[in-house]
Amino acid sequence: MGSSDYNPPADPLDIIHEDADILLVNKPAGLLSVPGKGEGLADCLITRIQAAFPTALLVHRLDRDTSGVMVFALTKSAQRHLGLQFERRHTKKTYIAIVAGEVEGKTGEIHLPMVVDWPNRPLQHVNFERGKQAVTQWRRGAVKDGSTRMRLYPQTGRSHQLRVHMQAMGHPILGDPFYSENAGEYPRMMLHAESLKMRHPQGGKSVEFKAKPPF
Repeated sequence: MGSSDYNPPADPLDIIHEDADILLVNKPAGLLSVPGKGEGLADCLITRIQAAFPTALLVHRLDRDTSGVMVFALTKSAQRHLGLQFERRHTKKTYIAIVAGEVEGKTGEIHLPMVVDWPNRPLQHVNFERGKQAVTQWRRGAVKDGSTRMRLYPQTGRSHQLRVHMQAMGHPILGDPFYSENAGEYPRMMLHAESLKMRHPQGGKSVEFKAKPPF
């Protein structure tokens, strides 16, 4: 992606939750989580957040074209606490996607190791020799007009994991500019981080935050 075709939405911050330690935001599709390389890719969610919350610190990322729940730490200790939860896979994430075709079966689990497709980076691909373990659980929702609504539960956190796994399943995410052939037919990629369950860095209580999908 070059800076010339980066035209992020100008929506105001959509804050889901704020306290002394954490900030939860509903990221819009089309906005980078962190700055890209080059001046034209400087506008991003973390920069916008730090303009309003100067102590905000990055914990994890969502792809530019994915919308939904993102957590930011407001203290160094909260960042460490949350970072370990993501690293140890103690967080639980749910995504909503609309994929091409009519998915058979009600539920399933995809085990396909992944690695960066080096000549075509940032694309990733399935690779049984060099790939790292990647696991996605899925549950089928409504089937409509040759597409299927899916609820996706990533058990690992590989880059582009849900996008590659859906493509490998034969049902790419609609509007995906990297892994679908019909990207131009949709106003955005139909992938949204619906919920994030984690332990609060202050006290360790289990908390869950949600953002309703815009599609």
